[in-house]
Amino acid sequence: MTAVLMLATASAAKKVHTLGDSTMAPYDESATVTRGWGMYFGNFLTNGWTSINYAKGGRDSRGGYNELWQTAKKNVEAGDYVIITFGHNDEKNSGMDGVALYNYYKEKGDNTAAAAVDQRGTVPSTTYKEWLGKIIDEVKELGATPIICSPVCRSYFTGSKIRRNGRHDLGDSFSVLTADGIKEKQSVPADDHTMDYAYHSQKLAEEKGVSFIDLTTATAELYESYGDAKCHEYLFDGEGSTHFNTTGAVLVARECARLMKAQGIMASDITLPTDLTVTPATGDLGEAYKGQTLQKEFTLNGFGLSPETGTVSITATDGIELSFDKKEWTKTLTSDYSGSTLVKTFYAQLTLASDGETTGTITISQGDKSIEIPVKAVAVTLEGGTEVKAYWRLEKDDSYELTGPATPIAQTFQGMYVQRYSNPNAKTVWPDWTGYDAARKMQRDLLTGDNWPAEEIDDNPDRYIQWGIKPAAGTELKIDQISLFASGCGGNGMCCHIYYSTDNFETRTTIYEKKSMPANNPQYVEAKPVLTVKEGQELLVRVYPWYNGAASGKTICLSDLTIHGMAVSATGISQASTKDSKATAFFTVDGRRNTQMQRGLNIVRMSDGSIKKVIY
Repeated sequence: MTAVLMLATASAAKKVHTLGDSTMAPYDESATVTRGWGMYFGNFLTNGWTSINYAKGGRDSRGGYNELWQTAKKNVEAGDYVIITFGHNDEKNSGMDGVALYNYYKEKGDNTAAAAVDQRGTVPSTTYKEWLGKIIDEVKELGATPIICSPVCRSYFTGSKIRRNGRHDLGDSFSVLTADGIKEKQSVPADDHTMDYAYHSQKLAEEKGVSFIDLTTATAELYESYGDAKCHEYLFDGEGSTHFNTTGAVLVARECARLMKAQGIMASDITLPTDLTVTPATGDLGEAYKGQTLQKEFTLNGFGLSPETGTVSITATDGIELSFDKKEWTKTLTSDYSGSTLVKTFYAQLTLASDGETTGTITISQGDKSIEIPVKAVAVTLEGGTEVKAYWRLEKDDSYELTGPATPIAQTFQGMYVQRYSNPNAKTVWPDWTGYDAARKMQRDLLTGDNWPAEEIDDNPDRYIQWGIKPAAGTELKIDQISLFASGCGGNGMCCHIYYSTDNFETRTTIYEKKSMPANNPQYVEAKPVLTVKEGQELLVRVYPWYNGAASGKTICLSDLTIHGMAVSATGISQASTKDSKATAFFTVDGRRNTQMQRGLNIVRMSDGSIKKVIY
């Protein structure tokens, strides 16, 4: 009977999986104002459907298949839907295929040029369609339903209209790789769609007999309804013309849902509220250590509100503070709306003053209507076990210091290398609280080939710097701090994302996002996660740098990486006991015999011949 119930529960799970790039990807609300529309698509699903967002910044259709789809397909079941949208990063190399370009230079023997090639990028009429087609075919094989979405526009305006390259048609200026070499600055007439990624995504959908959602046209019309200035002010994150803020991401997610419903795709399972709603409907702020402050982002959505103009008020019970900008905090907020429409983001914060669970309520009111949001947070205590700290100074080499029972994972580079550790001309300005002076050195890292490419808007998945840590045998790590210093040097255009992951970056958590980092001004990056790294897992920390514009020799500077936590016993391991009279011999994890129990993990032979693992 139990097996039948479990089977029924599993088969009832109904999922929409989303694959895409940074315009769809999830973001950590505490690290950035940027939002991907895939974060909010689930807001418009009903009848038990949920949305799982696999999108990541910097992925083209090739990376979509080789990385994102390989993760997603482990969870895709018959009856699920898979929404697929790529294009922004397929335009790398001015419309040439990145791998083909790399191979071209290698065959010529020009290893320097080959090393500098960004191997992302596809040709819209060939490799772009091929990689998308592979995902479509494999989705069908699993009994799920693929949906192709053309990429959202970039808000590139000429006058009141989104221009051609903003709609992902490179026809005004593109490059072609031929047997005779590269032909640059090519163009075709406006009615020639040879270099139009959105057009070819639609043609592929027709060829494969799958549904197509024209988000390119839909977002062009959305942006144009606002106009250039207001579009950037209201819908985008303030860092260019590609990435959304919460309002933009919610509106695009709603457009996708609306277009699907209009085409009869999941029509009975998509809801388009015409009243005031709030997302999320419950405020689970999660876990943190006592004394820490937790924050949560909420989005008010109102479409077709009555009356046409009005005010919405937001109030919180004691202990909870509210803000629109995360700068000024208060107990009550008010927001005016007009045109029967409201999309507004607000934040709640709660300081964990006591152990255990803290609860409260946020109330949202419009006229005689109200919505109550239950809020909770849990204070956890990190105690017992043995302190662990891995520290990379990064002043003269990549060596590390280790305290406690754990195994550090040495620094490695992908598409990067250490340029040097010193620069006599640098005038590094450290935060006052550090007490460091300009003579303190940092590791200065440069991308392979030395030249940062133009028009990078996000991290490159093949370019990063990595460190990590894993538990010693028989233990698990309770991590409570990851920190480092990061800055650019040689200019203010250095950008980076910093993430951590415990599943080899199938999923990841953002620690830090910074664009246009001030040169020679180390920024302190610190996360205090409530994170368990189980035996057999690895905690990996990665820095993904890119530069704002074409540049040569600009470096990202790093120092003082620290990973801190406690090593505690895994299942079946005893906690330390110096009074265990039955112990007859003590060994280290690697088999060396000790005369007595040592700090950390011990292998102990008992008088009855049994072996125990003991944390001391």
